[in-house]
Amino acid sequence: MIRILKWLSVVASLGMVFVLIGGALVTKTGSGLGCGESWPLCEGQFLPKNITPELVIELSHRLVSATMGVVVLALSILSWIVFGHVREVKFLSFMSSFFLILQALIGAAAVMWNQSDIVMATHFGISLISFAAVFLLMLIIFEIDKKFDAPSLIIHKKHRVEIYAITIYTMAVVYTGALVRHVEANLVCGGWPFCNNNAPLAFSNYSVEQWIQMGHRLAAALLFVWTIILAIRLVRHYRDHHIMYWGWIVTASLIALQVFFGAMIIFTMLNLGIALMHALIISLYFAMLTYFVLLSSRSAHYEKG
Repeated sequence: MIRILKWLSVVASLGMVFVLIGGALVTKTGSGLGCGESWPLCEGQFLPKNITPELVIELSHRLVSATMGVVVLALSILSWIVFGHVREVKFLSFMSSFFLILQALIGAAAVMWNQSDIVMATHFGISLISFAAVFLLMLIIFEIDKKFDAPSLIIHKKHRVEIYAITIYTMAVVYTGALVRHVEANLVCGGWPFCNNNAPLAFSNYSVEQWIQMGHRLAAALLFVWTIILAIRLVRHYRDHHIMYWGWIVTASLIALQVFFGAMIIFTMLNLGIALMHALIISLYFAMLTYFVLLSSRSAHYEKG
């Protein structure tokens, strides 16, 4: 059973990556209504006659999401039954299924009732939480074989608090990035890092979309600086713990890549491959943060004990 759960968790984690990338692809290609105002069928049919690229993208995303819904639900139920005694499993099982279902419902509402950009910007963040929960379930299942030394790690309270804080702040940054996509503000600024490098302080000339774009850039810049500083401190403090040492090196590398791809979106005029990499990297970065949240939660539990 453990071997089955390992394979199922890997499939679910990889599948959730495709769900995230598929959702970003739908948004970036304007394929949200590729199937018309019909859900879960496409144009009210199983096989529509008028096949368009937007229809293929939207329908593919729905099929992948539905398939992963079944896989994640199976993983959640089996994990609850087999590993329910492990402290975090029941919570993560619920979170992974609940937020995946919520993500599907918000997507359906957008198709049928044309939800606002402010509401739709939460769609990616909700999918991200479900992915993180599935990712953590996978790590816990593999941890049963004692391949990770997480239980021996004690994280100081001040570091735990900062890990919690940066994770919450990351969710806010992700929301601003999703809002940029949904209000179609990706290319409203021709320069980088400023909206107009020739007049960087000309704030009075900004449109609403430009304020949204620059607000996201500022939030992302703060996240980059915060991550690098925190990673340096934690790598120095926990250099004897491989999980923290290499984990924060990977996390710092991911945020650097995220900034790079964010800039390349402007320089390549919203190249689709670059934009999808931007969505993928932030997903992996957030997954790493949630793992450190898990380690911090365990450390606090051990400290009380």
